[in-house]
Amino acid sequence: MNLEYIVPNEWSIIENSFDKKQVEASESIFSIGNGYMGQRANFEEAYSGETLQGNYIGGIYYPDKTRVGWWKNGYPEYFAKVLNAPNWIGIGIQVNGQELDLNLCKVSDFYRELNMKEGWLKRSFTATFDNGNAINVESIRFISYKINEIGVIQYRVKALNFDGNIQFSPYLDAGIKNEDSNYDEYFWKVLEVKHQENQAYICSETLKTEFSVCTIMQNLFTVNSQVVKVLPQVQTEEKKITFTYGFDVQVNDEIVLQKFAAVTQSMNHPKTALHGEAQKILKQATELGFQNLMEAQNDAWKRIWETADIVIEGDVKAQQAIRFNIFQLNQTYTGDDARLNIGPKGFTGEKYGGSTYWDTEAYCIPFYMSTKDKHVAQNLLKYRYNQLDKAIENASKLGFKNGAALYPMVTMNGEECHNEWEITFEEIHRNGAMLYAIYNYVNYTGDYQYIPQYGMEVMIGVARFWGQRATLSKVKNQYVILGVTGPNEYENNVHNNFYTNYIAQWCLSFTSKNLEYIKTHYTEDYQRIMGKTNLEASEVAHWQEVISKMYFPKSEEFGVYLQQDGFLDKEIIPVQDLPKTERPINQKWSWDRILRSCYIKQADVLQGLYFFENQFDKNTLEKHFDFYEPITVHESSLSPCVHSILACKLDRIDKAYELYLRTARLDLDDYNHEVDEGLHITSMAGTWLSVVQGFGGMRNFDNTLVFNPIIPKQWKSYSFKINYRGTTLKIYKNHQYTEITNLSGKPITLWVDGVQKTI
Repeated sequence: MNLEYIVPNEWSIIENSFDKKQVEASESIFSIGNGYMGQRANFEEAYSGETLQGNYIGGIYYPDKTRVGWWKNGYPEYFAKVLNAPNWIGIGIQVNGQELDLNLCKVSDFYRELNMKEGWLKRSFTATFDNGNAINVESIRFISYKINEIGVIQYRVKALNFDGNIQFSPYLDAGIKNEDSNYDEYFWKVLEVKHQENQAYICSETLKTEFSVCTIMQNLFTVNSQVVKVLPQVQTEEKKITFTYGFDVQVNDEIVLQKFAAVTQSMNHPKTALHGEAQKILKQATELGFQNLMEAQNDAWKRIWETADIVIEGDVKAQQAIRFNIFQLNQTYTGDDARLNIGPKGFTGEKYGGSTYWDTEAYCIPFYMSTKDKHVAQNLLKYRYNQLDKAIENASKLGFKNGAALYPMVTMNGEECHNEWEITFEEIHRNGAMLYAIYNYVNYTGDYQYIPQYGMEVMIGVARFWGQRATLSKVKNQYVILGVTGPNEYENNVHNNFYTNYIAQWCLSFTSKNLEYIKTHYTEDYQRIMGKTNLEASEVAHWQEVISKMYFPKSEEFGVYLQQDGFLDKEIIPVQDLPKTERPINQKWSWDRILRSCYIKQADVLQGLYFFENQFDKNTLEKHFDFYEPITVHESSLSPCVHSILACKLDRIDKAYELYLRTARLDLDDYNHEVDEGLHITSMAGTWLSVVQGFGGMRNFDNTLVFNPIIPKQWKSYSFKINYRGTTLKIYKNHQYTEITNLSGKPITLWVDGVQKTI
């Protein structure tokens, strides 16, 4: 990707030229959504070049049959795919009988803007056909925050140098297919294709999962600013319906189409009522009108930015990047529905199936806790609580018993649906993130009630898993955890991965301590939990033995914990000594070569030191950072943020800034050469962490709020806000001083640069 193709701008993502090679990347980067649904930035008109069409609806998925060469016991039978939903944005354009297609026309004055401040996508260009006819086009579209089942497009066409005819052909298309379909199947069946006057709708249903969706459109026109009423010619196909409107024009005539679309689905409405509800919502939207809906969109984003914004002065690229990440996080998840979660690609692409990973618990929850009300983060926790039965079922399929729970690596409904054995069976550290998220939530919000009410049942299930998964080594007289993959997925089937062993030990300790506390302070809840889980005293005693005898591989020579047994058998060559032509190694090397190398995909030992920083002194952090960071290739989107935060802790501010830009502009500058597949939504939360916990030095261990801010030399100042236990704080830092302002009026005690303050 040409790194200059995205124009630096504080509040917008802008491209000001048309490059066919960048189309799919731009479709990802300029994506829009509102938490309920979202879409890639596909062109409304036809495009015959390379493109990935994408409309997505939260919570709707298909269980695509697993495709593996060798079936193993315990494999999930399907991989859940977030579905490419019926396309409502399409608008065919014909000018004197020639179709508008930017792959075939001469394109000039191309401009596209994703306005993050107000939440809309705009595109304009001049297209010249091979007969010399030229038109100017401008489209603006958004997915509404005021009515979350509504999307709106305003599409303007101006005749520049000809008299003749322009045809508009807005359509709905349910004949779409996921590009990642394992067997090239359609995942939808179309139930109904109908129209009435200027309205058309398609009702569809997913195969197997039987989610139903109604997609409806209505079209309004103005000619030279005058409203016109015109009925369409209608073409109805098995899976598509097209309205065609013809207009005779003269030079400089301008026609504007406003296309309103409503999308209703059976998670939120009875199946029999979907069309009726879609009509009601569409009527509400058209009565409000395009301009009022757009003003409401602006207001909604204004409220979001009031608490979520991070302001960086003096570094436009850094400012643009952090706002882009915050913008996409808010487009992906609003926290209103505990049935929904945050897919690694959000609504921007199909890779990873769109399902939920451990990224949510490990990286995303702090962002939502700090920038929104605590119920948003609590809904993310309840998502896992509501799937506890499935986690127990997942563990039982692998031979675990007595209520042990293994949360899935990838899921839509709680069932494991990832089918790579080294991940599905071995990357069990994900289980620890479930409990770390509970700890993080309670410690930050002070809402301890969540543990006896919901959290303890999850904690017991996870603790039971670790208690059974650890094995007593007679040789070592210590507990070992064998055959795992840690966060560093460039090592498979290893023994005693430090991070896995450490978080297992911590989970057992965290669960045991809270059991004792609940027994004393929440007697009724304790009795209910004991009755529901049938927890025996002997189990808790076994957990204590595992805690006290957990084994951790260590190098006395280097004074560091080893990533796993035998790590020093590898040849240790720093990344800086790798030829650039061999990077990224996941695209240039064989898997065999990667597994035998020392190179680390993402923070592994350092992930543990980041999570549990308060349990290690600064000297220990420094030794581990200096040992592991030089051999980390950062080929996971989740890696640079952790390293940036630790670099700040160690006063390596230049390194922290370098890694911040890598995490913040990962997609804008396409560091991993894959942005065309979709954005890295969950790692965007890590970008926020890099500023707030990294440069801002915010920590919240042991119910104590701490800030130790530093500032890169490239910035003049920065500021951010957090919501902490009902108090909104603004943190401002420049090169002369730190200023923390309490915007709520309720006094709070905290630590700033080692000094306790009440503000």
